[in-house]
Parts: sequence; structure tokens; C-alpha cells
Amino acid sequence: MRIHNLIQSFCIGALLLVARTGFAQSYGIELHNTLMPASSGMGGTSLSRPQDSISATNGNPATLTQYHGTNVTFGGAFGDANFRIRQHDAFPNPPLDPIVTPYSAKSDYPATVLPNIGLTQQLEIMGMPMITGIAFVGDAGAGVDFTDSPESGGAAAGLTFLTVVASGATEVTDNLSVGGSFRFTTGTLDSPFAGVSRNSLDYGVRGTFGANYNLGYNTTVGVTYQTKQEFNFNNAVLLNLGNGNFGGPQDVSLDLPRNVGFGVANSSLMNGNLLLAVDVIWKNWDDADLFSPIYDDQWVVQVGSQLTHGRLKYRLGYAYAQNPIQSPPTVGSIGGVTPPGLLAGVEYVQAQLAVINEHRLSGGLGIQDFLPGIDVDCSIGKMFGASQDLGSTTVDLSSYWLTFGVTWHFDGPGRSNSCL
Repeated sequence: MRIHNLIQSFCIGALLLVARTGFAQSYGIELHNTLMPASSGMGGTSLSRPQDSISATNGNPATLTQYHGTNVTFGGAFGDANFRIRQHDAFPNPPLDPIVTPYSAKSDYPATVLPNIGLTQQLEIMGMPMITGIAFVGDAGAGVDFTDSPESGGAAAGLTFLTVVASGATEVTDNLSVGGSFRFTTGTLDSPFAGVSRNSLDYGVRGTFGANYNLGYNTTVGVTYQTKQEFNFNNAVLLNLGNGNFGGPQDVSLDLPRNVGFGVANSSLMNGNLLLAVDVIWKNWDDADLFSPIYDDQWVVQVGSQLTHGRLKYRLGYAYAQNPIQSPPTVGSIGGVTPPGLLAGVEYVQAQLAVINEHRLSGGLGIQDFLPGIDVDCSIGKMFGASQDLGSTTVDLSSYWLTFGVTWHFDGPGRSNSCL
């Protein structure tokens, strides 16, 4: 019982410490299910056979039909990044005094804790059996802080997106499930432009639509489509124009991109004890405000495995995320703001939002019925270091993360056998 109390204290502490989202593990700035209690250990794979109910709510809502009864998950994720910038040249050029001059520094942005809290419920609506889910999750984010280096021009950026997800799914046939979700997100922005910025707030909504199909032979496939999400942060920045001059307040437009996903999972090996899963995600950054001048569309491939031995589940995952950095970036407006310094100024903004890492590795452990009706999942992951020159700016980035979750099952075991 003392262990049980310790787990509860850990999770409550995780919720209370929710602060700012950094470059712990993301594709561009979006997290998807990479920091969920079980999915994280499998490289984020969850579009066809998620191993925690909160991943079904947050990912492909059609997979909710794989869960029955009532499931409550309470957990969180911790991540820390090593982010360095080396600025080689000053900009803008004369006759203006330079805003940014050469320097080399490590970001002082703090390590972060994110919430993963969710509930799924089996019920009947107008005579139709359904599974519904609701969750509170850290959806996306990025952050750097170089304000301790005067040469940086006060460079600091912070983006945090916390989302409430409401999902529902039903079985159309014995083999086909469909579902949808509504996402309401609170976004905060500390803009990445040289000047004076404030922590601006806005709200956005987006939808996710999914289907999941049982092919037989212990194989399922899932597809999802997620709409773009739009934000407009009012009076977010006063640009530093050089020579001690500042512009008037400017709004910053920012979109989270539309996403298309496909997943396949198979559990035919080792008497059904080995689950293998692959997800492929396409991210449409080219049509997302703020990011379209600095990111290209991105492909992500996630591969995960889970070996079940009695009550224990051993997980291993790998993810490849195409480097989204557009080279060279588009000179001009970024989210409605034109940074000083022309190409050098755009590349400096790009550097602060540069998730350039392509390779990630994770592992995890799940314990079913750790206590009667209670499952425990945890994982650890590493985003391997990468370096890239963006004009006169060099970026170095690596990170690691930990996840933890406790799930209570009521009215019987949480997973349904309908899709296994």
C-alpha cells in the first residue's frame, strides 16, 4: 500500500508541476502520443493498437472500441533538452546597429513536466453502443531562453499548448470501427522575434477523424485525419528595429498543421505475446502560419514492439522524423511579422524552433494488475543529438524524457478482445 501511495503522490506532483513545454520529444513542435504512458515506450505507435486508453482518446479515436468498462489514467511526462546556439555573424548590417552579435550559449529553458490525464467510458447513446473518452494532455510546445547572453538580442521563445480532448467511437461492423474527436486547446506564445514580447494567450479548436479495421490474422490497420488548428496572438511583440528603435505592437498568427496518419499492428507471433506496430504520419507544415516559411512538410515513421510475459509488458520503440527545416527559408513575413535582418533574421527565428533530430529510441515497462484493477506503465526515451548550420547560426540539440502512468479499470479488464 505504501508503494501505491507513492505512485499516487508522483502523479499528483506531476500535475501540479505543469509549466512549460520544451523540446523534449516532438515532431516539429507537436507531440502526438510520444509521451503517453505506454505508447512512449513503443516509439509513439498507437494509431491501430494503442496500449493505453488515453492514447486512443488522443490519437485515433476509432481505437476506443478496443476498450470497455471504465478506465481512468493519471500520469505525466518529464523531459529535458540540451539546446545550444552558436551565432557566427552580427545582423542586421550597417547602417543599423546590430541587434544580434556573435555568441555561443546553452539555452536556460527549464526541464518540463506535462499532464496525461484521461477517462474512457463504455455506454449506449440512442440505442447505439459507444465508447467515449476525455483527456487533458500536453499537445505541443517548444522553448529556448538565451536572455543571459546580451549578444543574443534577448532571444527567448516559448510555445505551450494544453488540450482537452473529447472523443467517441462505435463499431460499424464486427471488423470496422469509426470515431472522431473534438480538441479545445489553450495556447500561449512568447514570440521568437528579437524585441520585447509578452506571454500571449489564445484558444483554438480542431477535429480528428479515424477508422480502424480488423484484417484478420491478428492484424489491424488504422487511418486518421486531423484538421489544422489556428491561433492569433494579439499584440505579441514589439520588434527591435535597431539604433534603439522599437516598432508598434504586432499580432502573431500561428497554426498547428493538418496531419494524416496510417498505422498497422500485428500480434500473430510468439503465441500472440509479441505485438509489432508501425505508424506513418504526414505533417502539412507548408500550410501552417508561422511555420510555412521555416519548415517543409514532414514525414514521420514510428516502429514499436511489445512482448507480454505474464503480467509484464516489455516495450521497445524507434522513430524516424524527417528534418523539417526549410533550407533556405522564405525571406519575409513569419506569422505576419517580418523580422529585421532579412535572411539572417529569418534564420535566427528558424534556429530557435529547429527540431532537427531525426532519430529517437525508447523503451518501457507495463505491469498489468500491479494491484487488483490497477495497471502501471513507465518509459524512458532519447532523442539523439543533431547539429545544423542555418546561415550564420548553428544549432545543436538533444533530449531525453520519462513517462509514468497509473490506470484504474472498473467493470472488468480494460482491453476488449474484439480487435485482437
